[in-house]
Amino acid sequence: MTVKDLLKHAERFEVDAYQPRDFRENHISFMGAPEKHPYAVDKIILIQDPFSTNISYYEFAAADVAGVEELPSLVTAEGTSVKMCRVWVRKGSIGIRSTPFVVEDTTPRGQ
Repeated sequence: MTVKDLLKHAERFEVDAYQPRDFRENHISFMGAPEKHPYAVDKIILIQDPFSTNISYYEFAAADVAGVEELPSLVTAEGTSVKMCRVWVRKGSIGIRSTPFVVEDTTPRGQ
């Protein structure tokens, strides 16, 4: 099935998500692609832009996550898809924002 066929057959559902009044007052939302933590089962990783060459991600304790909302998946032109979600994290909890990079010499060559 092609993308055009999928869009022709897709139905639209209007759904209002219920959020308790204090949910937004006591939590902060973060969006990204969820991944398993490589060694800590009590933590989650949320990749901000999974198709970017400049990857950055958030790491949170699972106990600090109050809710998860599924968002539309991202799809490349080649058909690779990634699930996206919004994670609600309790205010005051500790999170880690990480941006890995390659260590390189930034001086021009020959100097």
